[in-house]
Amino acid sequence: MNSAILKKCPLLLRDFLFYMETIRGRSPKTVEAYYTDLHTFFCFMKAYKNNLAKDKLSEMDISDIGPEFIRSITLSDVYEYLNYTMSERENNAKTRARKVSSLRSFFKYLTTKAHILEENPIQELEIPALKKSLPKYLTLEQSLELLSHMDSSSPKRDFCMVTLFLNCGIRLSELVGLNLSNIHMHEKSMTVLGKGNKERLLYLNDACIRSIEEYLRERSQIAGIKEKNALFLSSRGTRITARRVQQIIQRSLEQAGLAGQGFSTHKLRHTAATLLYQQGGVDIRVLQEMLGHVNLGTTEIYTHTSSQQLKEAAESSPLKNVKPPQNKKKAKQN
Repeated sequence: MNSAILKKCPLLLRDFLFYMETIRGRSPKTVEAYYTDLHTFFCFMKAYKNNLAKDKLSEMDISDIGPEFIRSITLSDVYEYLNYTMSERENNAKTRARKVSSLRSFFKYLTTKAHILEENPIQELEIPALKKSLPKYLTLEQSLELLSHMDSSSPKRDFCMVTLFLNCGIRLSELVGLNLSNIHMHEKSMTVLGKGNKERLLYLNDACIRSIEEYLRERSQIAGIKEKNALFLSSRGTRITARRVQQIIQRSLEQAGLAGQGFSTHKLRHTAATLLYQQGGVDIRVLQEMLGHVNLGTTEIYTHTSSQQLKEAAESSPLKNVKPPQNKKKAKQN
């Protein structure tokens, strides 16, 4: 954990962050997000309870916050904070939902693990309702167009990365973390390290195998490799960074004429899941395991139907040729 962060933490918050990282196996990025959310919360609470100005919360010292102060926090106080995040900080529902999740985890820890609280004051705190929107994804034709535009100094590497994204639905962090030892060519599989340091096995189709083989030949020509086990390398022989992958994907999208349509690296994961479900006929629970989702509900967002599927469903109705009955009374008069 970042030492600069620890210096600003009250002891209880520091213990919580250590617990989430070392016991619960949360990633450094997730732990830092917990810190950011809870630091803002405590700064607000200190200002709110002491009638201080809230215009410089980020500069407030919260290192002296202890058990007594935390015991004084009520559910109404938390509602005040959430109202502040919406009205003053203009946080949307998704951001506020994340902050609520951080608070719930922290207060649950204080109650059930640290035993600082006898009762959890925010037990009834609900996560703000989120507007459910369909995930953005590339069509099959757009995916093929993207794969045909890998014009760079390392085309085999870039093609291989996009192929794994689109066929395996892996996360950006999982792709950049791949090592040579994770690839099992004889078994046509690879292991990836997902959220919470959970490892899962993914099988590779022929397109993935071919793209890896082609890239490995290109990789062998890189001089002065510094990170021998890293699968995807930069031109300097170091492990490729997530930011660099994002830049490569954006450039390829532009080359394919797909820029400005809301596509991104993460949307390639959405694309893989959507195409596998809609056109590959993959069972939702198999898709859940493949994507590394803990909850099935997270995977179910990919079960949305396309407009073409809706059109085909309408045309498939056995009653599609039924015609309205003629008015018999009117027919006799004629």
